[in-house]
Amino acid sequence: MTVSPMAPVATTGRGAQARARILTRTETRLSALLTAEHALWAGVDARATAPVDSVGQLVRAGGKRLRPSFCAAGFLAAGGDPTDARVVEAAAAVELLHAFALIHDDVIDASPLRRGEPTTQVRAMEQHRTLGWRGEARRYGEGVAVLAGDLAFSYAMRLAQELPTQARRVWGELVTEMIVGQHLDVAVAAEGIADPRLSEYIANAKSGRYSIRRPLELGAAIVGNTTLAATFEEYGTALGEAFQLRDDLIDAFGDANVAGKPVGADAENNKMTLLTSLAVRRSERVRELVAAGGDEAVLRAEMAAIDVRAEIERRIDALVARAREALAAAPLPQEWREELSAMAVAVAYRDK
Repeated sequence: MTVSPMAPVATTGRGAQARARILTRTETRLSALLTAEHALWAGVDARATAPVDSVGQLVRAGGKRLRPSFCAAGFLAAGGDPTDARVVEAAAAVELLHAFALIHDDVIDASPLRRGEPTTQVRAMEQHRTLGWRGEARRYGEGVAVLAGDLAFSYAMRLAQELPTQARRVWGELVTEMIVGQHLDVAVAAEGIADPRLSEYIANAKSGRYSIRRPLELGAAIVGNTTLAATFEEYGTALGEAFQLRDDLIDAFGDANVAGKPVGADAENNKMTLLTSLAVRRSERVRELVAAGGDEAVLRAEMAAIDVRAEIERRIDALVARAREALAAAPLPQEWREELSAMAVAVAYRDK
C-alpha cells in the first residue's frame, strides 16, 4: 500500500526544506505501517483488511498535512536533529490521529465527501446495499466507519507510546482537548447556544490547539527544549483560531470543488461556529433561521447580507499579526522566525 506524497504547508527556505525531508520520511513510515497491517490482517480473513484499507484510503487521499508540518517545525526550531527517528513517529502519529478525527467527524455530520472522495461510511453503505446484505445499510456503514476511526486512533497511540515522557504528556493533552472539544461542538449545536466565547473555546480545543499549538509543543518536547513554550503557546493559540475561522468561512462561503468536501455542512448540522455565533447576535433574521433550522442557502445569503464575513476576515488579520508578533522576540533562529511567519500566512489565507 503506497501513501501518496504529502502536501505540506507550502513555504520556501532552508527550514521548509528540512521540514519537507522529515515529511517524506513520515510518508514512508505511514506507508510501511499500513502495508504491514494489511498483510497481517489479510492472513486472518479478507474482511479484516477493510478498516486498515479505510484508514489507508483517507491518508492516501492527501490533505494539508498541517499537523505533521507543525510537529516537524516545532522539533527543528527547538534544535532537533533532522535525522532523529522520533520526530517521524510523532508526525505520523498526529496524522493518524487526524484520520481518526475526520472519520468520526464524517459520521457525526453525515458527510458524503472527504478530500473529494466518498467518506468511509458512504462507501460501506453502498457496499451493503449493492450486495444486498442483511440489516440496515446506514447502521452498517456508520458502524464500519466508527471502527475504522478507532483503528486509526490505535495506530496513532502505538506510534506515540515510545516518545519521551514530556512529549507523551503533550500528546495526552492534545488528544483529550480534541475529543472534549468535539463533544462540546455537538452539544452546543444540539442546544442552539449562540455564545461567541464558548464557540471560540470550542474552535481552539477541537481544531486550533490540536492543529498547530500542540504539534509545535510535541516537536519541541521530543528535543526536551522548554524555552519556546511561551512562544508556541502565543503563536499556536492565535494561529489556531485563525485556522478555524478560515474553516468557518470556507464552509459558509467556499467552493466545494476546491475544498474537496461539501460546504454548508456547519449550517446544515446546526454548528454554532464563531461565525454563526457572531451573526446570530448581529441579526434577528439570522437568529430566527438558526433557531428554526432554516434552509442553508437562505442562511448563507443572510450572513452575506450583514457582512459578518468582513468581521471574521479582520479578526483573522489580527490573529495572524498576533502570531507573527509572538515570533519577533522569541529565542528562535532567524530562519525559523521567517519560516513560522510564512507558515502562518499560508494557513490563515488558504481556500481549502
